[in-house]
Amino acid sequence: MALFARPLLTILVGLVAMASAASAEVRLIMFDRHGCHYCQKWKAEIGPIYPKTSEGRIAPLTILDMDRKAPSEMKLTSRPSLSPTFVLLDGNVEVARIEGYPGEEMFWWMMDGLIARLPADKQRDPGA
Repeated sequence: MALFARPLLTILVGLVAMASAASAEVRLIMFDRHGCHYCQKWKAEIGPIYPKTSEGRIAPLTILDMDRKAPSEMKLTSRPSLSPTFVLLDGNVEVARIEGYPGEEMFWWMMDGLIARLPADKQRDPGA
């Protein structure tokens, strides 16, 4: 039994480390609603380029249906009520949000403000 204890312990420690690394991820969640004109506009204007930007590399995008319950592990300040709502998460904790889509230029300006609220080490573009 002791022969297997050390390898098993090593595997468990690795799994715990991977799980905590995943929960420490910065993500942008877009709460979308079917038929939302502003959601479609964002997807047309920003969606294709977002992953190629420093903001997209710092906070990769996940799109969730706002009419469904948010995953229980997400610690949101409140349930999104406007579509789209963009929530910046550090781990599973809300840092800040943008409610609605104010147009391309204003979105980028507001997104920079959200990222500025992250700890300094998480504001760096990992692709730079």
